[in-house]
Amino acid sequence: MAEDEPPRQAGEGKTSKKRKKVRDPEAEETAKRLKRGPAVDLKSITDKKLKGKLKRTEAVFASSQKKAAQINEWLLPASAGTLEAEGIERTWNFKQEAIVQAVDVSAAAKAFDLSLPELGPYNLTFTRNGRYMLLGGRLGHLALMDWQRSHLVCEVQVKEAVRDVAFLHNETFFAAAQKKYVYIYDKRGLEVHCLRDYTDVHALDFLPHHFLLTSIGEHGVLRYQDTSTGHIVAQHKTKLGPCDVMRHNPHNGVTLLGHSRGCVTMWTPNLTTAAVKMLCHKGPVKALALDPSGTYLATAGVDSQIKVWDVRMLRPLHAYYSHAPVTHMDISQRGLLAVGYGRKVQVWQDALRSKAQSPYLTHHLPEGVLETFRFCPFEDVLGIGHSAGISTMLVPGAGEPNFDTFVANPFQTVKQRQQQEVVALLDKLQPDTIVLDPDTIGRVRKEPADVARERRSEETAANAARLAAMRREAEAKAKMKGKNKPSRRHRKKQSNIIEDRKPTIKERQKEEATRKKEAAQKKAETAIPEDAPRAVRRFYKQ
Repeated sequence: MAEDEPPRQAGEGKTSKKRKKVRDPEAEETAKRLKRGPAVDLKSITDKKLKGKLKRTEAVFASSQKKAAQINEWLLPASAGTLEAEGIERTWNFKQEAIVQAVDVSAAAKAFDLSLPELGPYNLTFTRNGRYMLLGGRLGHLALMDWQRSHLVCEVQVKEAVRDVAFLHNETFFAAAQKKYVYIYDKRGLEVHCLRDYTDVHALDFLPHHFLLTSIGEHGVLRYQDTSTGHIVAQHKTKLGPCDVMRHNPHNGVTLLGHSRGCVTMWTPNLTTAAVKMLCHKGPVKALALDPSGTYLATAGVDSQIKVWDVRMLRPLHAYYSHAPVTHMDISQRGLLAVGYGRKVQVWQDALRSKAQSPYLTHHLPEGVLETFRFCPFEDVLGIGHSAGISTMLVPGAGEPNFDTFVANPFQTVKQRQQQEVVALLDKLQPDTIVLDPDTIGRVRKEPADVARERRSEETAANAARLAAMRREAEAKAKMKGKNKPSRRHRKKQSNIIEDRKPTIKERQKEEATRKKEAAQKKAETAIPEDAPRAVRRFYKQ
């Protein structure tokens, strides 16, 4: 070492030790859930080229698994993002213009207004995956559009009143309740069927798991039409007058109707009367909605009350009062309650489990009077139909952020849609499975203790009587000494076999002897006597 060179410190110039990795149990658990399966056993592979290739492939899989676990928190968020106010701000003061400016470009494009003042008011609905929107104008305008891509699929003018519209199992078919009958159209806008049994229908709904189209109208008759077979499954007379408020429970498929006498009834195809009938309001029921879990029911009547009910116990939880009777309601996938009347739309957050003190968002229509609105699945969008056209409203936190492609895929291709349709038909549920409590299907019913005790006593008595009878029979049987030896049993078995064969042999021998005797007699009759002259012998049969 040179003299002018300073002495090295201890450990200087050597490679530093690797830092200890901090163990993250949550990340390890996430990595386990994202694991694709057991790794390939490389020890049993003798080919070095194949072994090296598989080793590199396994390393790529392990690296991608770790990266997916690291970004899992923001890739699959556990909760949807919502508006948050600071200080003395209130979220219901935020205008749609400010929300559109604050969100990204793709989300801002989902807020639009379609001005159709000459054909309204409009009813609208969305497909289960939220990709397509169906519009139905009161003056006969029907339109199907891929609203997220601003693409019009079909448009048709039926030249008569359209009261309600509904998608069937997917966007390829939809139903429209027109002036007199219900018509089925395909995605090209062509009429494929006319349901002439449905007259003066006011409301339509579709049960996707059962392939049932439900309708209610002026005559108060609830009908279930199986769209896979074309048959009417059931039709019930409600005997409560005309009805135009209908929704189904997503949890069990029970249809709910709101009547003019202030009561709400629940119907199933296999019951001719209402399964549940409860008085909800002092006047006609104008709107009702259910959350996706089927636990909470929200109803609104002309008494300006909004009541939230627990469907499991059929009792009210709390009530709200509005300045005017609410005409339409809907509940999003995340449990946001939207109510509307006139030109005003309010969205309430956490208003089902507990009573909310103030609305989450408020929106006033720039023109027109509210007709209906629906939350779009898997999107933070509320579609509004009014007398001047169609509008959309951004509602942060309304839609489910994580979707299951086996249930509803917003980005499905044509081939995936076809496969999903086949799977849905194979998994189709029968109408008899629609009950108030679907968990009772397949459950073992436990007998009462006294019934089980009585059954056990009867079984014990029967077994004791049978045992006593067997003992009496054994005692009454005469015992013969030496009659059951193995050699005797063998001889008896052989003799039985021969004796069983003897009658057949004897009968055959007897038939053969009789036949020989008859042949001998016949020969004797036709034989030529020995003393017969030669001239006479020619008259005998040879």
